[in-house]
Amino acid sequence: MHGASREALAAGTDRLDALTSASGADITGIADDLSAVAVVLGKEATLRRMLTDPARPAQVRADIATSLLAGKISADAAALVAGLVRSRWSSPRDLADAIAYLAVRADLAVAERDGKLDDVEDELFRLSRVLDSNGALALALADGRVAADKRVALADGLLSGKVDPTTYRLVGRLVAHPRGRSVSAGLTEIGKEAAARRERLIAYVTAAVPLTEQQRDRLAAVLKRLYGQQVHLNVDLDPAVLGGLSVRVGDEVIDGTVGTRLARAQRQLAG
Repeated sequence: MHGASREALAAGTDRLDALTSASGADITGIADDLSAVAVVLGKEATLRRMLTDPARPAQVRADIATSLLAGKISADAAALVAGLVRSRWSSPRDLADAIAYLAVRADLAVAERDGKLDDVEDELFRLSRVLDSNGALALALADGRVAADKRVALADGLLSGKVDPTTYRLVGRLVAHPRGRSVSAGLTEIGKEAAARRERLIAYVTAAVPLTEQQRDRLAAVLKRLYGQQVHLNVDLDPAVLGGLSVRVGDEVIDGTVGTRLARAQRQLAG
């Protein structure tokens, strides 16, 4: 997002964070309500334009939203949407995207409140890796020719009782309404948001064998000193690396694998 939309989203994020930090707030209900509104706005271009039309006074736009949502979602969620509608948006589509983002953020607030944010990050990452390695499954979960409820039923069979409830909800919503993304890409985006919630970086680590807890702790400590903030490790196994580790943080890659060193040596010999 750019310009006005970015400012509007930042203000909406602040309002959501204040609400979800309040004791007794039904955060899961707010997430469900916001997600439902985002789905409707994603489908209704005329409604998006009406709620973001700069020719209408801000309060008029908010009143329209409040009237449409009355009795359909919670008062807290309706107030959040009305606040967003009062803001200026660079594009009508940005309003729908912002509400979908806030739904995800609310769900992650539930995981953080319950002390399960790390578990959710790990589960999202593992599922994205499964989809990356299983093209048929990834296609089945994202096939727009298949009814959304059938795609969700497939995800339900894979995940029900096996992952944290927040992960289950996030994946179900993503499968039902991918918003133009692959499911794997959507999972990666949500995982980054989960990490950012704790102001941490994500380090994508490739190793030949699983790391012990001590090895994970040492690597996390080294990366924290290197980058100056907490780093969450997503570890992927690949026997082809032979030994050592490859670590990617953002666009930076630290490659210390035996496979890479052998390939480098072969190139030098060939040269």
